[in-house]
Amino acid sequence: MEGGKEKDAYTKACGIIEMDPSDLKKLGAWRGTNVRVTSKYGDVVVKAVEATQGPHPGLAYIPMGPWANSVVNPNTYSTGMPTFKGTPIEVEIAMNEKVLSSVELVQKKCRGEA
Repeated sequence: MEGGKEKDAYTKACGIIEMDPSDLKKLGAWRGTNVRVTSKYGDVVVKAVEATQGPHPGLAYIPMGPWANSVVNPNTYSTGMPTFKGTPIEVEIAMNEKVLSSVELVQKKCRGEA
């Protein structure tokens, strides 16, 4: 990502969840809707967008970054990299909640607020 991870462009590129159009419809969401993604490891608010590949109903994708890190198993099993695939999640509309920037999200996590 050119320009730095503290820039708005990084949040727009990585603070998203790609979902199949049929899943967006079932959720009652549309492109650009803020949604809360929750797993047993944590939760995060991101923007819902239509998947760029597919169709893959029932599957979702969050690009690598602090938003994905918020909902995946933090145990790296000595590899230095978490397992990003196969994490069960729940997605709900969070229209009145903000997608935090990478800096805001990391600060919140470091303070133990998330």
